[in-house]
Amino acid sequence: MRLRVDLLPHGQYPDVVMVIDVLRATTTAVTYLERGAEALLLTATPDVALNLRQEGSGAYVLGGERGGLPIPGFDFGNSPVEAAAQNFTGRTVVMNTTNGTGAAHTAAQTGKHVFLAALTNAHAAARRARATATEEIAIVCAGTDERVGLEDVYAAGVLAEYLLAMGEFSIDDGARIALTVRRSGGNPLEALGSSAHGARLASLGLGEDVRYAAGLSTSTLVPTHTPGGDVPPGTLRFTAG
Repeated sequence: MRLRVDLLPHGQYPDVVMVIDVLRATTTAVTYLERGAEALLLTATPDVALNLRQEGSGAYVLGGERGGLPIPGFDFGNSPVEAAAQNFTGRTVVMNTTNGTGAAHTAAQTGKHVFLAALTNAHAAARRARATATEEIAIVCAGTDERVGLEDVYAAGVLAEYLLAMGEFSIDDGARIALTVRRSGGNPLEALGSSAHGARLASLGLGEDVRYAAGLSTSTLVPTHTPGGDVPPGTLRFTAG
């Protein structure tokens, strides 16, 4: 079995893909499902989300951000703390973010099985990936504005550690880098807080989101790509797995 870590999304994934945008899209996605959301629709652009709002007669809740701040016309930003305070039972949440949703779309172009992973569901996501994969597990870091993000690489290292504890893998250089960052990066809050993106979120008054995202294996939910004929164009549907 191969274990691969892409420090940025590259595509060409033959088997299982775990997408990480720990600050904050995949962490928030897990939280939406924990708070009862029936499904998540990750859109290719903000306009796709806004059009769904117009067509959906109130059936959709919109959450997303650009540059860390809520998108005008959306109901929520991309804050797991904000999401954790809401009740989304039976609702479909439409998400669009600067980095994470795009990474998911890249992964879904070729990946047979696509999961959203964060530190908050790290154990569960690693177990699901190991149980599903037949040839390769790719851990894909979303990064920030097409640049490598320390926080995602650290989280990839946490996932890689869990996977290596479950069995033997051949690993690539990306996995070696992620494991090195994990082992030298301190605890999760130190790693996330010291990243450039973590510092920017703190400067925007969103430091509690960083703290929330640093919670390790607090959830057993794994957002799972569930394609189907009724998925709106330009979206990916994820449900709780």
